Amino acid sequence: MKAAVSAAPANESAALRFFYHTAPGRLLLRPLICRPVSQLVGLFMRSPLSRPLIAPFVRKNGIDLSDYVTDRYDSFHAFFIRQIRPELRPVDPDPAALIAPCDGYLTAWPIQGDTVLPVKQSRYTIPSLLGSDEAARPYAGGLCLVFRLCAEHYHHYCYLDDGAKGNNRFLPGRLHTVRPIALEQLPVFIQNCREYTRLDTAHFGPVTQVEVGALLVGRIHNLHGAGPIRRGQEKGMFYFGGSTIILLLEPGRARLDPALLAASARGEETLVRLGQRIGTAANKTNMA
Repeated sequence: MKAAVSAAPANESAALRFFYHTAPGRLLLRPLICRPVSQLVGLFMRSPLSRPLIAPFVRKNGIDLSDYVTDRYDSFHAFFIRQIRPELRPVDPDPAALIAPCDGYLTAWPIQGDTVLPVKQSRYTIPSLLGSDEAARPYAGGLCLVFRLCAEHYHHYCYLDDGAKGNNRFLPGRLHTVRPIALEQLPVFIQNCREYTRLDTAHFGPVTQVEVGALLVGRIHNLHGAGPIRRGQEKGMFYFGGSTIILLLEPGRARLDPALLAASARGEETLVRLGQRIGTAANKTNMA
């Protein structure tokens, strides 16, 4: 795997520093992280009135609209869930390769017992993430992969392997930003709205995929209920804002790229793309 490695962004906006590092800011933040506010913002983003927001967003984030199926959108929402040209997100052809399910900044963490520490000052347990001791039990001692999507990233995501999926389970909550400034202050991944699915996969055994909503992300849109799945098949998408996908793997099921593990140990994130190889099934002896 060849991927860009970068430290977590340190230059958070002045507004986020105000909201998460000052008492007045935290007071004003309370209504913003509630789902009704996000839903109101969503209504505006789906209206034609939001179209003027598209051009400045494209310029600010350096988005090349020629990478997408169309460059004409009726609303900011239609722009945000834009479909990338398939050839720009090829899925690694090796069926035993562990692929990234989305674009984003990736960190990998060992699950020590039932506890994982994906960020500096927030302690998480897998039962608290999934809301269930039973659902969390298989992953004790396994791996937790955290993919952090920023607003400019492609917000569709796919299945990592062939197999079958269970029902989607939604856990209501708040909608904090998933930027590092919030992750260092609060246990965001267990406070935010999230939806998880158990995937029984051909090469990695039982895997749980968790989609975590974020500030002004009022909806996690999964496309399928329980049933068969295909590697690289689109699983769903996030609506407006930054968001996070978490993969939980049982012990001994996968070997991750050594450079990715080394970067995570240094507290650095690795930029990956949907379909990109990030490791291999543990029973595959050779890794390219």
